[in-house]
Amino acid sequence: MALSGLKVIEFAGLAPGPFAGMILADNGASVTRIDRPFATSSDILCRGKRSIVIDSKLESGRKLLEEMISAADIVIDPFRPGVLERLGLGPQLFLGDGKKKGLNEKLIYARIVGFPRTGPHKDMAGHDINYLALSGTLAMFPGANKPTFPLNVVADFGGGGLMCTTGILIALIERGITGRGQIVNADMVSGTRYLASFPLIQTYLESGPLGGSRGTNLLDGGAPFYDTYTCQDGGWMSVGCLEPQFFKEFIERFTRALPENFDPFSGWKPDPSTQFQKDEWPRLVQYLTKGFLTHPRDFWADLYYGTDACAVPVLTPREAAKQTSAIPVPHPRLSAQANLPGPVDSKNLIIKPGAHMREVLQEYGLDAVDRMKLLRKEGVFGRNSPPRSKM
Repeated sequence: MALSGLKVIEFAGLAPGPFAGMILADNGASVTRIDRPFATSSDILCRGKRSIVIDSKLESGRKLLEEMISAADIVIDPFRPGVLERLGLGPQLFLGDGKKKGLNEKLIYARIVGFPRTGPHKDMAGHDINYLALSGTLAMFPGANKPTFPLNVVADFGGGGLMCTTGILIALIERGITGRGQIVNADMVSGTRYLASFPLIQTYLESGPLGGSRGTNLLDGGAPFYDTYTCQDGGWMSVGCLEPQFFKEFIERFTRALPENFDPFSGWKPDPSTQFQKDEWPRLVQYLTKGFLTHPRDFWADLYYGTDACAVPVLTPREAAKQTSAIPVPHPRLSAQANLPGPVDSKNLIIKPGAHMREVLQEYGLDAVDRMKLLRKEGVFGRNSPPRSKM
């Protein structure tokens, strides 16, 4: 696999850091999560990873981490700015500072934070909705009276984890040319802005399908033919027939499928020419809204199945899982990598902190018996650690 042989140290965190580590593990990297002693974990992004427990507050624990990072290819730092620096494990120790040689100058030191590292919010706590808000992206999202937010998918995982992984891969390519590692700085505000380049640039230029005020454009709920509609049984249909030929297919099938007595506007009904008659959009919205309520979702899904009407059912997570897999599998698929991991057993979604102590330390060449006994006695792996974790 593409990343086989690469050693990754992932300090335990939430959402974006674990997602970046999972992508690397999915593509063959050896990813070790560093957990705190006696920590519990609800992290479900553990596919292909291992866990080791180290008390970084102890000098011998910090030294062990220093040795591991010195032998690693990539470090994922999910903490707020300065945390690893205060532990004495900042990037300069490994990459050097121009005056002093680093311990591992091939290291790619990837840091994910919420807000940009410079600016008024750099030291603040925050979550996906806050990063989305400051990126300028949330203000463009559809919503009747206020913007809605898409769970924590866009900022945490798109602008954070995925952008960080992209930076890591770029740094790996550059390391292949220069032989040197570097720092990858990712923040979720900037990452989300980059992810949203298309709509943000259109808004700046005041042109294109998102150039107007929120809720008046083609892609933000302003157009009746790019929206979701509730059906008779409470299910939903998604409609995205932007092109005239697709709208024609959609509206002709729609009107033919309505009951004979359906006539909410006393004889008026839409036809293909209605699509770009903006003064008719309010009436078209009502017509579609009331029309979809005449049949259940699966009726409409069957009506449009296999057509170019760009109308498909909104599947629930369980329904979508039946068509693919319960747990999302790695994507995109590369033709040369036929052995990417498949669906994960739901019983093994969460790895227990410290579950792989022996094998990880062996891999890093740090499993000398006498030293391990001393580290255990000092509490590096946690005071009175459970018997099953004995070296």
